[in-house]
Amino acid sequence: MRFALAIVAIATSALLAGCSDAPWLGPNATTTPTPTRTTTTPPVQNDLAAGSLTRTVQAGAVTLTIDYWSTLPMDQWTPDAAKPLSFALHGTIEPADGQKLYLSRVSAEPVVRDANGEQLPGFEYLVDSASVSPGYLILDPYSFSQTFTLPPVDAAATSIELSMHFELLQQSAPDSTDYAKQTAVDVLMIGLAPAE
Repeated sequence: MRFALAIVAIATSALLAGCSDAPWLGPNATTTPTPTRTTTTPPVQNDLAAGSLTRTVQAGAVTLTIDYWSTLPMDQWTPDAAKPLSFALHGTIEPADGQKLYLSRVSAEPVVRDANGEQLPGFEYLVDSASVSPGYLILDPYSFSQTFTLPPVDAAATSIELSMHFELLQQSAPDSTDYAKQTAVDVLMIGLAPAE
């Protein structure tokens, strides 16, 4: 009987020893806590982070080269600021048979978003329509330049997505009054700086 009690006592003490900290950790050691998972908001894409950008866009036989920049430093592109976006473009035609290329209209369609990607109220399309017919000559080496000023937006905004639409008229043949219409589209993602 005593032998059986001794075995039970040894087994119990072994089980209790298994519940304590490992002896090699020492009396003042602490165990490493299990890391908790945290979620972070991904950084906002900013195509103008460097202050300027050059894009090439294809529309049928036309290749547009577009330069974008701003005279306002990007750290001052806050939601409450008036934000000037300048752009210049010229085009080439392949094959080039002597026909001309015109820009009849350019528009910028905004989508404003907050840090969670939720859409916020935006502003009206920004538009420039040619005041001459059939449009502005943009066949290289001629070019077109303009500045659109983006108005203040919701204070929670962290980005503006601009869909740029360039409506082009290409002569069907040199000296012809017949034109083929093409629309070139480019999308700019612009990050906004926090308001002070």
